Order: sequence, then structure tokens, then C-alpha cells
Amino acid sequence: MRAPFALIALAAPLALTACGDPAPSYIDQAWVRLSPNKESPSAGYFVAHGGDAGVQIRGVLTAYAVRVEMHESVMDKGVMTMKPIDSVDVPAKGEVAFAPGGKHLMLWGINDAAINQGKMELTFLMSDGKRLLVDAVIRKPEAAGAAGAKPAAHEGH
Repeated sequence: MRAPFALIALAAPLALTACGDPAPSYIDQAWVRLSPNKESPSAGYFVAHGGDAGVQIRGVLTAYAVRVEMHESVMDKGVMTMKPIDSVDVPAKGEVAFAPGGKHLMLWGINDAAINQGKMELTFLMSDGKRLLVDAVIRKPEAAGAAGAKPAAHEGH
């Protein structure tokens, strides 16, 4: 008679974990490659991870730049160009990388306070109504070149 109770006691924690909150979406690995020319936009990169449900990134805001847009590099008639995008689908339990040569953020007029502190807070506006706050490390042009990354001027802007 004790064996069934022991099995129930062992199974209870597993059953309770199945009733927990769904896994949330999150953003990590955020960084900004500062443009060598203050008049040109800088580029931002990150990885978006989907939770238990799919979600969209509908926009990105920051108090540390004049303007932020999501862009995508696309091949058009044999020429690589950039186009703004309004939203990005992040599949359930999947990920979407914003990386050099693909999807990326364009940030105009990053202020000196952010540059001096070496990071800036980005607010991601999600389709489920959540706002995800993420600190993005700012890499100055010489640091980006040292890491083997292409300069921001080669992003096509």
C-alpha cells in the first residue's frame, strides 16, 4: 500500500512544474557597433528567443538615440540593399538573430552619455504587450574592427 503513495509523492513535483507559468520570450547578446562618423547611423544587433508562444517584435525604443529602426539586408537585382521592417516574428521556442549582413537596428544620434558609459538601454515592444528592457554594449569603431567585424559604413547606409 505504501508503493502507490510513494509514486504519487514522487510524481507531484513533476505535475506542478507542468502547471507553471509559460516560458517568456527574451532578448540577449545585444550590442551596438558605433559608426565612425557621428552623422551616420550606428548598427545594433541581438538575439531574440521565443518562449512557449510565438511573438513579434514591433519596435525598439531608447532614450539614448534620436531614432531607432529595424532594417533588413536584402538582395535586389544583384545589389545588396537595406529596407526598413515594421515587425519581426519570433517563433515559439525558436530564435531570430539580428546580425551583421542580415536583420539589424539602425540607431541615429546616439548621445555621448551612452557612449561614455559603454552601454545603452533598449526597450523592445512586443506584440503580447510586454516591453523587454535590455542593455546593449556599445563597441567603438576600433573595437569592432579589432574583433573582425565589418565597419558600420559597410552596412549600406
